[in-house]
Amino acid sequence: MIEKQIERLLFASRWLLAPLYVGLSLALVALGVKFFMEAFHVLSHILTLTEADLVLTVLAMIDLVLVGSLIVMVMFSGYENFVSRIDVGDGGDTLGWLGKLDSGTLKLKVAASIVAISSIHLLRIFMNAPQIANEKIMWYVILHLTFVISALLLGVLDRISFAGHRDKE
Repeated sequence: MIEKQIERLLFASRWLLAPLYVGLSLALVALGVKFFMEAFHVLSHILTLTEADLVLTVLAMIDLVLVGSLIVMVMFSGYENFVSRIDVGDGGDTLGWLGKLDSGTLKLKVAASIVAISSIHLLRIFMNAPQIANEKIMWYVILHLTFVISALLLGVLDRISFAGHRDKE
């Protein structure tokens, strides 16, 4: 009797994650505001911006979009994997990947997104290389390579651990 009650309580506690996913949607709104602030800045200064400054601003905007996409991935797949299936109803928009991302695949997508974001940040650093100390650039490259190696190792580990299980489904 007590065991069943504990199991029901534990199972119901998954709903404690729902407000966290709503919080991620608020972070997405904040990113949207920042994105349009950058877009307004570019458009209002388009005639005076140098090419390098324009490229750096566009890279910052791409960075924001990548982080936003990462938030959407985590928000939807996390909600569906851990809280409840998302029912969009008949004729509603659907996401083709929804329901197909398990936690291992999600980790790989997050790692790949972090590598992409780090790559853009590193490109921004390289575009400002004359103003940045060589030692600092070296540490940025080391940090980026750490992200790349971590993502590769996550992929190898996922393939070794879970590929056989996925093929059976």
